[in-house]
Amino acid sequence: MSRRNISKKRFPETDAIYNSYLVSLLISRILKSGKKTIAKKIVYQAFDIIKKKTNEDPLTVFEKAIRNASPIVEVKARRVGGSTYQVPVEVTGFRATNLSLRWIIRYGDQRVGRSMAIKLANEIIDTANDIGNTIKKKEETHKMAEANKAFAHFRY
Repeated sequence: MSRRNISKKRFPETDAIYNSYLVSLLISRILKSGKKTIAKKIVYQAFDIIKKKTNEDPLTVFEKAIRNASPIVEVKARRVGGSTYQVPVEVTGFRATNLSLRWIIRYGDQRVGRSMAIKLANEIIDTANDIGNTIKKKEETHKMAEANKAFAHFRY
């Protein structure tokens, strides 16, 4: 194990409009080829669409979607005695947030629609209402962990 100092966890700065670091995490996940202004435009347009469709604060809808999509347990591959086991492991808070953001963006992008802003807004709204592909992915992850509960003693 390294004797060097442990690096500190760095959080991105909060975004300008909503003053939320979750929104800035979303912007940085949508980012492609370093084009941050386009990513910001997509996110803010999606939030405007959410506001029009739900008549609620888009930040609260987004936070609710993140909470609904965050997994509690996941499986990790662990090699023991020549065979690999899927070991259920609890998910930390930061990783749960990252996974939910990743899933929301992935399944939003896979939706049928014209612009990424519309697709992202619809996925966030569906996730906040506990429906959609993101919630299916979370439930699938939980089912995998439940099915492999017998290997929990291999946890590391």
